[in-house]
Amino acid sequence: MVSIPPPQRQSISRRRFLTAGLASAAALALYAGEIERHWIEVTEPEIHLSNLPAAFDGFRIAQLSDIHLDEFTEPFFLRRAVEKINSLQPDAVFITGDFVTSGIRGRSAALRSAGQCAEILQELTCTQRYACVGNHDVMVGPTRVIADLTASGITVLRNACLPVERSGARFWLAGLDDPLEGHPNPDLAIPAAIRNQPGEPVILMCHAPDYVRRLQAHPAGAAVDLMLSGHTHGGQVRVPFLGAFFLPYLGKHYVEGYFRLGNLQLYVNRGLGTVQLPFRFNCPPEITHFTLRRA
Repeated sequence: MVSIPPPQRQSISRRRFLTAGLASAAALALYAGEIERHWIEVTEPEIHLSNLPAAFDGFRIAQLSDIHLDEFTEPFFLRRAVEKINSLQPDAVFITGDFVTSGIRGRSAALRSAGQCAEILQELTCTQRYACVGNHDVMVGPTRVIADLTASGITVLRNACLPVERSGARFWLAGLDDPLEGHPNPDLAIPAAIRNQPGEPVILMCHAPDYVRRLQAHPAGAAVDLMLSGHTHGGQVRVPFLGAFFLPYLGKHYVEGYFRLGNLQLYVNRGLGTVQLPFRFNCPPEITHFTLRRA
């Protein structure tokens, strides 16, 4: 006589499998939402510029990007980032857009977050603080965002440039309006008068990295030595063997890290915050701490 296993044994095995799967998913969500999302990685690349004056050899820049206060980025987390930057004691801080989020909380809440973000950034001890706007800033209201940042001692460059000076030497810092929601104008940000000047390199802040392709087709593009961007969040969720879970428009080709594009160097910061979902996986938040070197 053939013995037939009780049906509940198979049911119990299936239940255990489902329970284990749910527990794993919950653990992964906890890790991505609470641990990695709040784990700031400080990367420290050296950037070699052939046109860099000797006075700027060793000049250190901290780049912060995509803060996205306060939809998912909590004020305490931004303060933690500010504390990390202060501990680095950089010579300058460049912030490459998306201080707030145009999302489910609405425009009024986002504008209040812009003021709070600016207040927290005022705690940066470095006095040379510069920024450009991102697509979310423009969607929420660039006039208000820029006014709050300016009141907190941050100079916002929107299709504009200025000299950064040291010991009688200088480089030019330029900032473009956001390429997605704004109206970037390379002729205003990088006017002919500052292009290709001996011993006066041009560093450009531009939120969306893929705009570099359009920039290189413009006469101003040849004058840019280094472009700093954000926007992509590095993909935010990066699945092994599959890559980034989501990449935004104008952030699909240059996702994170360093790129050499002829004479132009590009660095894409992974950002501090998140959008859509409060998760990061295999892609922690980043503060980039550059050291400029003479090539």
